[in-house]
Amino acid sequence: MSQHDPVVPGQPANQPPPPPAPAYDDRAADPERRQEPAPDAAPEQRRLKGTADDPLRGSAASHIWVVVVLMVVLLVLLAIFILQNLASVQVNYFGATGSSPLAVALLLAFAAGLAVAGLAGTLRIWQLRRRVRKADR
Repeated sequence: MSQHDPVVPGQPANQPPPPPAPAYDDRAADPERRQEPAPDAAPEQRRLKGTADDPLRGSAASHIWVVVVLMVVLLVLLAIFILQNLASVQVNYFGATGSSPLAVALLLAFAAGLAVAGLAGTLRIWQLRRRVRKADR
């Protein structure tokens, strides 16, 4: 054994350390390529992540719960934004003049921008679908 070989406590110095146990690879796209734990392993180790016998796998309800929590956080941030921007401002748009709270004016501008971007995206998707249908004929 050379002086650069690691010495594992509890093992004789003249024996190599045992090979590492195969680990479950949840990144493998093909279930056949995943390395499963040994059949005589403890029940916790035999459960494969994401399979029906895994009690911690994700479900539709858990994904909805994440979305609900994110929406609540977004609404709280929006309420803080509105409460901090209550000062009245004068808004001029193509000759129309009015006054509204700054938060309302900014949120309306944001919503209008989302609508324009959504319309442009929808038109592009329709265009691409039409091209695909023509190419399939």
